Amino acid sequence: MNPYIQSLRLRTLPLSMSGIILGAGMAAHDVQAAMHNTDSRFWIIFFLAICTTLSLQILSNLSNELGDAEKGTDAEQHGRAAYGLQSGKITKRQMKGMIRLFLGLCVLFGISLIYSAFWWQADLYELFNGERLIPTIIFLMLGLLAIIGAITYTLGKHSYGYIGLGDLGVFLFFGLLSTMGAYYLEVQTMSWEIFWLGVAIGLPCIGVLNLNNIRDMENDRKHGKRTFAGFLGQTGARFYQTFLIVGSLVLFALYGHWWTLCIIPVWAWHLWYIWTQTERLDKQMPVLMFTTLIVAVLALI
Repeated sequence: MNPYIQSLRLRTLPLSMSGIILGAGMAAHDVQAAMHNTDSRFWIIFFLAICTTLSLQILSNLSNELGDAEKGTDAEQHGRAAYGLQSGKITKRQMKGMIRLFLGLCVLFGISLIYSAFWWQADLYELFNGERLIPTIIFLMLGLLAIIGAITYTLGKHSYGYIGLGDLGVFLFFGLLSTMGAYYLEVQTMSWEIFWLGVAIGLPCIGVLNLNNIRDMENDRKHGKRTFAGFLGQTGARFYQTFLIVGSLVLFALYGHWWTLCIIPVWAWHLWYIWTQTERLDKQMPVLMFTTLIVAVLALI
């Protein structure tokens, strides 16, 4: 495989779309969406939200690879294929160029998204309209935080992924911000249900990171990378994974999204696998990523 494409980690992209699909889908069911949006505007916002989140995910993947390489964390990794930097097929200079490219795409898509959501066919006299200006400023700040979060997960001296805050970052950006943000950009209102659905989809997203950290636990400890899974230990991290999976299904069920329970056999098998296997956990990564996307779709039925 082309080392550049490999470093993009394409298999992670479905996970990043889950919250956007759930939030926008819930907005489509909201009666206010029909009043507030035209069909074309709804789909433009949805398309730009997907492009923005995919760019952020790839930016995070590239920054993560560079950060781990600079800290030596990936030097002796086992249980997964080596990425471009680790294999020597991509130089740090080339990686930094890719990071700058996707940073630019994040800004381009993000600004276009905010314009489409708040300034669609706005007149010049509305430039200082608080109803448009305030949410614009808020989402610009949230976008900036998302970019900073994507870059600094493992890159830099104060990377939060090395001090056990990776789970919190995934929950905030993949769960709450993606779901609530996509919903608000479409209908420009909020509800408690969309908050809890953001929590529900964020839990299996954390599960993907936790699974990664279970797999890499010994190597992370060796290189000074402190993760929440490392703090819990192998057994504790598996209990944590069970809580994340079961908790997600419970929240969806509480709000009447019964179709999500169709995923129980797959997620039960996933939990059985991680409780009975100590190696080859990497094979469960795409399982959880793709099924999280499926759950987001099932919640809309």
